[in-house]
Amino acid sequence: MCRYNTRPFHLPNCHLAALNTRDPEIIAITLKILQALVTCSDTIGEALVPYYRQILPVMNLFKQSNANLGDKIDYSQRKGLNLGDLIQQTLELFETHGGEDAFINIKYMIPTYESCVLN
Repeated sequence: MCRYNTRPFHLPNCHLAALNTRDPEIIAITLKILQALVTCSDTIGEALVPYYRQILPVMNLFKQSNANLGDKIDYSQRKGLNLGDLIQQTLELFETHGGEDAFINIKYMIPTYESCVLN
């Protein structure tokens, strides 16, 4: 169970710096941390919305980075290291937990994103 403090939320600079390294392994770990953070409490998703302008541009760069292996097996999916899938999962969590303005902000920064909530 995650404990949430009611103080104002500030995204640590280390998370932003980790995303800006543009190293796929570091980005994958940071995305898993962000996913855990968003699912930790109902209010954290909405508190992250003002940080979308710092978080989402790096995600936009790597959103389509899925390996085309043909008929080979991609073991990174099982290990949770496939960056394209991790980004898609993170964006869906941001949208579902981010409140009513989340989709608009995500769509502004990542034009190819399709809503997982709207039909």
